[in-house]
Amino acid sequence: MKKTIKYLLILIGMKATILSAQTAQMSLPPDIDPESLSRLPLILKDSLDEEGQRIFEVINGPDTNIPRIGPPNNSMYSLEPSEPYDVMNQLLRRASVGRQIFEISSLVPAREFNQQYEWTAHEIGALNAGVDQEIIDVIKYKRSVEGLPEREAAVIEYGRALLQGDHQVSSDMFANMVELFGRQGTIEITMIMGDYTMTAMLLNAVNQQLPPDRQPMLPMLE
Repeated sequence: MKKTIKYLLILIGMKATILSAQTAQMSLPPDIDPESLSRLPLILKDSLDEEGQRIFEVINGPDTNIPRIGPPNNSMYSLEPSEPYDVMNQLLRRASVGRQIFEISSLVPAREFNQQYEWTAHEIGALNAGVDQEIIDVIKYKRSVEGLPEREAAVIEYGRALLQGDHQVSSDMFANMVELFGRQGTIEITMIMGDYTMTAMLLNAVNQQLPPDRQPMLPMLE
């Protein structure tokens, strides 16, 4: 009896997952490909020439014919730049500033560009890296940094200065960043923000949708 109930629960769960996926696909905008979840179809490895397949494998690994959705698939529509774009992102993930500052630095441009796919991935990444929810919410809801730890507050303010208004950073702000993170760390943070600004623009252009099993985590604020 217990096995029967367990089996029925599994079937119900599978049916609910399938229905959820079908509902999500039915609600997609008309120009969105149901496989890539963007305005651009998936680029399959076997559709590329030898050099294209080499680049595909650098970005997606050697054991698949299907690219990762999101930035990898969309960027490969311009194959040659897609390789250094992906390599730079992987290198920045190993930056000396550490994973928490990396995630905070990626969240700021995601918020400024209202990029749901990027934000949701990196809020999850930030939580996994141990970033406090309070810090995430300051970025998410565009709140004051007052009361936050000095380093995290400085990164958020720095990103906002670069991405809002006249896009300039004062001498005092830059000097404070160097004092907190060193010259290398300050430039790494700047490059991370630049990388995720470019990614936000790419994903906004193709209207990248979230997978049906991932709930949106970014409220669309004015």
